[in-house]
Amino acid sequence: MTRFKTWQLFAVCVLSWGTTWHAITYQLGHNTPEVGVALRFGLASLVVLGLCRARGMNLRFPLRDHALLALQGTLMFGVSYVCVYHAERHLPSGLVAVGYSAAPLISGLGAQALFGLRVSRRFIAGGLLGLTGVALMFWPEFGKAAAGMASQAHGAGSLGAAASVGIGAAFTVASVLLSTSGSLTATRNRGRGLPFWPSLGFGMGYGALATTLIAIAMGHSFALPALASWWISLVYLAMAGSVLSFACYLTLQERLGPGPSGAIGVMTPLLALSMSVGFEGYRPDMITGFGVLLALAGNVLMLQRSGTMRPRSAPASDPPRIPASSSTPETPPVRPAP
Repeated sequence: MTRFKTWQLFAVCVLSWGTTWHAITYQLGHNTPEVGVALRFGLASLVVLGLCRARGMNLRFPLRDHALLALQGTLMFGVSYVCVYHAERHLPSGLVAVGYSAAPLISGLGAQALFGLRVSRRFIAGGLLGLTGVALMFWPEFGKAAAGMASQAHGAGSLGAAASVGIGAAFTVASVLLSTSGSLTATRNRGRGLPFWPSLGFGMGYGALATTLIAIAMGHSFALPALASWWISLVYLAMAGSVLSFACYLTLQERLGPGPSGAIGVMTPLLALSMSVGFEGYRPDMITGFGVLLALAGNVLMLQRSGTMRPRSAPASDPPRIPASSSTPETPPVRPAP
């Protein structure tokens, strides 16, 4: 990764994470989200742990550490991704992507409550601006849902579209909450000194195991479709979206720091939304467009240096706080992509 130029690392992250949202749509309809997530992160885990072994990294951890990695993986790479896949069955992938603009604020408030980090006013203002933007983006969809319910009440139209919007929005909210919980768990694990790449590999493996058990409990079939688009999207999601992008992102953070590299979080939703417009037939209206601008502006405000989270000052007798910013090089960030 060190041989790549900075702009190349940035481009890989934006292009891969910005397109994974659309790539997920090729996984839908051929098997259940639980099975698709299990296969994706099972493959990614094998690759990451294989690379760790090849580089001579220690892969032996006590049972307590494995329990913490299982919690991290189940939240971050398991149930949160299942919710993302379900959300994209009801909403355009770009809309779900921009919905993740609420993640930094939730993560920041969680870090403040759990790890004692002080969240600046600018950070909170940017987060609230992003939440307002997300609400405006979903507003037209709920307007369509309300119209559908009214038509249903008069005997015309179908309630299916109205229910679908609500289900998609609920899964989006659930995925954001679960993902940020996983990120905070990863921060706690890093505070225990667990190395990043082995933790990532085991976390992905435990996420795959958790979703496999869920799929078995629900009676889902693991029959694999004989479709080139499904297989290509699976490999792309596992290799480009889950392994290569992390390698580039961490290298970028080491060079530029978490602030400048966080600009990826602004560019990725724009590309994801463009993919929905170009390939999924999504046509945002004026309110949605204004909501996107507000959400992106909120991200920019939070990413500015004076708007980031800072450790609270503590008396000398207090134990050191664990740094919990979701964008530090030591912790998996709340990523702008699934």
